[in-house]
Amino acid sequence: PGCADPEVNEGGSRCPPAHVGAAAPGRRGGAGGMAEAQQSRMQEAIDSMVQGLERENIRKMQGNMFRCSADCCENNTASMQQVHHCIERCHAPLAQAQAVVTKELERFQDRLARCTMHCNDKAKDSLDSGSKEQQVKQQLESCVMKCVDDHVHLIPSMTKKMKETLAAIAQ
Repeated sequence: PGCADPEVNEGGSRCPPAHVGAAAPGRRGGAGGMAEAQQSRMQEAIDSMVQGLERENIRKMQGNMFRCSADCCENNTASMQQVHHCIERCHAPLAQAQAVVTKELERFQDRLARCTMHCNDKAKDSLDSGSKEQQVKQQLESCVMKCVDDHVHLIPSMTKKMKETLAAIAQ
């Protein structure tokens, strides 16, 4: 929805990976300011990763795609359909790369959402069993912070995996 690609839209401008923030801590009625700080920290880590992938991988692929497409248009003997198919072939690696990044970010978002939902479920169970609201809020904040910490630590390996996949696609 919105941007088809978390890095770059068809016009070449950067699309914010807003879908990542949707699952970030604090969006499900959680621990207030602390959760917002954790959400901000997670969003900054994701933004940094996406910007690095765009700069180091996607941008080169875009350049190749545009040069390849321009070459297709230089062929004066090709039919309109042949030029169209040529351009589609030029676009395929970039589309594949964008799909890989989007899928990985969605998988990451889902994992983070499950973790924060687990925290919210535990907090609700504690309230239902008669725990004090302030104590439950502290437990929720601690749980959410652990989710964010655990997931921020996953970003480097996720980035490495995506860079390897993007490099293979670019070949």
